[in-house]
Amino acid sequence: MKVEKQRMNSTFSRIVNIIRCRLSYLLGCLGIYHFRHMPEFLSVEPADWCMLHCPQCPVGMKEKSLSDRHTMDEQTLRKLLDDCPTVHTIQFFFQGEPLLNNHLPELIRLAGQRHIYTIVSTNGLLLTPQYAHRLIQCGTDRIILSIDGYTESSYSEYRIGGSLSKALEGLRLLAEAKTRLKAKTIIEWQCLMLKSNQDEWQLLRENYRRLGADRLTLKTAQFYNFEHGNPLMPDDERFSRYKQTAKGTYKLKKPYRNHCLRLWSGAVIDAEGNVLPCCFDKMREHSFGNIHTGSFRQIWHSQKAYLFRKHIMQNRQSVSICLNCTE
Repeated sequence: MKVEKQRMNSTFSRIVNIIRCRLSYLLGCLGIYHFRHMPEFLSVEPADWCMLHCPQCPVGMKEKSLSDRHTMDEQTLRKLLDDCPTVHTIQFFFQGEPLLNNHLPELIRLAGQRHIYTIVSTNGLLLTPQYAHRLIQCGTDRIILSIDGYTESSYSEYRIGGSLSKALEGLRLLAEAKTRLKAKTIIEWQCLMLKSNQDEWQLLRENYRRLGADRLTLKTAQFYNFEHGNPLMPDDERFSRYKQTAKGTYKLKKPYRNHCLRLWSGAVIDAEGNVLPCCFDKMREHSFGNIHTGSFRQIWHSQKAYLFRKHIMQNRQSVSICLNCTE
């Protein structure tokens, strides 16, 4: 079986759309809201539940009943892509574990047929030889494995219910499939920088390639209710999103500014079809509409979306989902 070829995603219409997006954003920064372009990228959620119970994840912190679980299907994605031909990248992840959707490789292949760059982020625990083969063979451009530690004890501090050995086995299976199929897929090991694993970062840097990854990303962790700190915050503030104030409380290092390029350049579509402003709307508080009841184009340009973007540019600090954002 052949691997789907790497995509050339910079078409003329997409380049024009990017230019229009950036010009519209600059005008918005000046208080002129002229919004006619379409998004550059989308985050599409393949499945909205997970088998893990990570303490800082809304999905992991609560159980979902079988009747409350949803997956994205090919027909819905095809309709979305028909309505949004300017998209050059799709991230196939949001809240849930993408591999719980057994049709994920078909979704990726559908995007690839339209020359769209595809990224998947997974905990890797569901990877079997067959699933790893399908993910590589369908032409996934980048696969991110979230493995937050180099020992079982550090890993299990955050990935509650998971297994480091299973995650590393998934990494190995992907690497083997990539070699066997002579694919160009980038396999990325992503590790949250936590107090539980801070003594292992150098070991990760020294060993990630040997274990099958092409790239290592050490990522700062997001915490809810961070004002009073969190036991998982690393000791060194250089590796945290937050800093301690003179009062002993914590705040984001980045100042709140009334602008957000992400609102202009992309959107999230969850497994139920809700169109969300960005990945920080984890509780789906600001849905602009649903693609099962209206076209994405109409929703993207709706009055609700327009007013939300305008409000962000005028008073971002009053929007709760922005208070923990590093954008």
